[in-house]
Amino acid sequence: MTEQKIRVLLAKPGLDGHDRGIKVIAAAFRDAGFEVIYTGLRQTPQMIVDAAVQEDVDAIGVSILSGAHMTLFPAILDELKERKAEDIILFGGGIIPDDDKAELEKLGVSKIFTPGAPTEEAIQFLKCEVEARKEQ
Repeated sequence: MTEQKIRVLLAKPGLDGHDRGIKVIAAAFRDAGFEVIYTGLRQTPQMIVDAAVQEDVDAIGVSILSGAHMTLFPAILDELKERKAEDIILFGGGIIPDDDKAELEKLGVSKIFTPGAPTEEAIQFLKCEVEARKEQ
């Protein structure tokens, strides 16, 4: 029996036009054996969740550098709830203050990675999180 690959959707919500970091993450996830769907720049929370549901992903990863993280992450969580897709892991990265990071994790964001986090840390996090959810 072949092990099923982790499917992850990566997106850049809002008006942030800087996508170099998320492309590095996409390549690292692909190199680790994940199936990666990158939706590109300027995605709305609804577009992100629609694509995630359609693609039947295990996780959504978003990169936010615009300062809109306290609006965009909760909006994505709301869309996941509305679509009854709360089983999809939501994680992200960007320039996010520690206080906001803690608040977002309380709201339901699984993990926030800040600049300089090793890609291996994100890979291991996602592997562990997906495995834990499959065991539930």
